[in-house]
Amino acid sequence: MKQASPLFLIDLLKVFAALVIILHHLSSYGHIAEDARAFLPSVMNFLYEYGRFAVQIFLVMAGYLATQSLTRFANAKFSSQNLLRVIINRYLRLFAPYIAALIFTILCAWITRFWVNDEFVGQQETMGQFLAHLFFLQGILGLDSISAGVWYVAIDWQLYSVLAVLLISFSSYQALIWFLSIIATCSLLYFNRSNQYEAYFIYFIGSYSLGVLAYLAKNFANKKIQGLAKFVLITIGVIIAISTLHQLWLRNFLAWFVAIALLIWGNSIYPSSSVTHGLKASVLRAIAWASPRSYCAFLIHFAFILLANTIYIASGMHAHESGLIAIGLMFGVMVCSLIAASYMYRWVEIPSAKLKI
Repeated sequence: MKQASPLFLIDLLKVFAALVIILHHLSSYGHIAEDARAFLPSVMNFLYEYGRFAVQIFLVMAGYLATQSLTRFANAKFSSQNLLRVIINRYLRLFAPYIAALIFTILCAWITRFWVNDEFVGQQETMGQFLAHLFFLQGILGLDSISAGVWYVAIDWQLYSVLAVLLISFSSYQALIWFLSIIATCSLLYFNRSNQYEAYFIYFIGSYSLGVLAYLAKNFANKKIQGLAKFVLITIGVIIAISTLHQLWLRNFLAWFVAIALLIWGNSIYPSSSVTHGLKASVLRAIAWASPRSYCAFLIHFAFILLANTIYIASGMHAHESGLIAIGLMFGVMVCSLIAASYMYRWVEIPSAKLKI
């Protein structure tokens, strides 16, 4: 069931979602965002309002890829010892780039506070706050986040752990799918609409479950399981559509459409290099290069948003209220994030992949 070749749609969605989230944060934080919004109000307002929806892409893909990883145990029951090992290894997989980015962000925030007095910079970090981040507990404990987006890493670990627990808890995939259909519907229609649950897996498991169902519907060896997963996935889509009669939630539609795209094209590999030339080939190479680095870019970019706002204010450029300068600095943030992500991927993420128990 595991795919040996890089998958084009997966890589494309990872790169696209990471890029949109970075742009969303650029449109949200600091003096640069304010001046850029005055210069390009429609674009910046769109990114501010709707850029966050890219999280749904991450969630659905995470469910799809987690199922790909965990269903290697399809023919062998988890033991409690194996379950704990799987959960800890997932933590270790996320940990090294995450902690490196946090330390770098703390350093950048310390520099920024000399010149920037803004809510998004936050107060001086405490040891308790850092330790809470270390164990992915900041949201549950109600602490301020050290960096934008790191809440997602904590949620990803929660969701992966819950899925692993569910796999050991149910004697058959039929039972698992029916349970997921219930909990996903409850999440999409109730829990996901109340901010009091946003630090917990239940808030996000609706979108995550759509990815799980998409993988089972496409790749599971048993045709009956495939058929049941397809039926449940389509049924949830109908429920989402009917729920719009009460209130329209675009993020639920986006999550479902991403799941359907993965169901149809999730196993599509890259076009052969012999049939792609020129610009198209360059774009495909760029996507293939950027995809494995997207996690590091997602983690590190907020530090460069802090530094860019520091430069903007400390140098006095903010006095011009120039949208062009602000846009230029935003572009610089994206370039620096990509370069830093490349080094972090090479020096931190790849070596840390060996951390397993």
